[in-house]
Amino acid sequence: MARKHLLASVTASLNAERSQSSSEARSEYTRKGASRSMRQSLDELAESSMKMLAGETVVSLDPADLDSSFVADRIDESDEEYAQLREAIKQSGQSTPILVRPHPDAAGRYMIVFGHRRAKVARELGALVRAVVKPLADIEHVIAQGQENTARSDLSFIEKAMFAQRLLDQGMTRSTIKSALTVDDTLLSRMLSVAGGIPKPVLSAVGAAKGVGRDRWEELKKLVQNPTNAERSVEFVEADEFAKAQDSEQGFNLLLSFLKSTRTPRKARVIPGSKDWAPEDRSLVVAVNPGAGGLSLEFKDKGAKPFGEWLARNLDSLYEAFRKSENR
Repeated sequence: MARKHLLASVTASLNAERSQSSSEARSEYTRKGASRSMRQSLDELAESSMKMLAGETVVSLDPADLDSSFVADRIDESDEEYAQLREAIKQSGQSTPILVRPHPDAAGRYMIVFGHRRAKVARELGALVRAVVKPLADIEHVIAQGQENTARSDLSFIEKAMFAQRLLDQGMTRSTIKSALTVDDTLLSRMLSVAGGIPKPVLSAVGAAKGVGRDRWEELKKLVQNPTNAERSVEFVEADEFAKAQDSEQGFNLLLSFLKSTRTPRKARVIPGSKDWAPEDRSLVVAVNPGAGGLSLEFKDKGAKPFGEWLARNLDSLYEAFRKSENR
């Protein structure tokens, strides 16, 4: 099967530019720039990836000869949607072929580009899997994989975020990742911030959480930015209470509620270099002035007056608490 070069249109465009005069070529390059050419190339790859199966020869392959994509895009394949897919294929057969490429490192084997769940069903049912075999480079592979999943709209926010992080870890550029997921710079940055800001054990334990959107994942990310909360989150997902969650979304909710209920209160502190006292937010300052005849407290700032009045009203109970502490 002859290979269709996905970048043919880009090559043709470059050849056309070379036929222009040198001054026109320089002007055109200045106007468009290398970055624009790269964006056009990626856009064409993304568009072509959605048409890869059209008009191609479908073959039947043994699932034992297939390996997973070099970058995973799902956290958990054993969900309710997978069960429904399995039953549908069992009853009516596989209607849509998967896309595979010749394995770049293993002769006679194939790497799945998209269609992992359909391949898994075929393996479980002991059937051959219908597939289109197409030679692809890594960049073509990930764009086709991402575009197909985006079109099906069955990946959760965190699955897409983790897919983006894995692509970045594989050395893919942000331009490639944006084309694969059809997102802009802002959304990609937020995805990477969540995927990189939450401990990996927590992400793995929570799972796809299909009912949990971007805003709530960002709320969790903000909570675990506190190192203490990050440790607590890992401990919690390994505890029995978390294991009782009936599904991934409930597990997420349990974790978020736990972290919200165990926030460490801000502690007051003594101001360095003095005997003054102030709360963490510096809303007031209490000057502690020890002297030969005793000790005085001076309440500074506007917020100090209500606090001083409250102390005056509660001196009896405060003194009683002091006496009890002395007698221990």
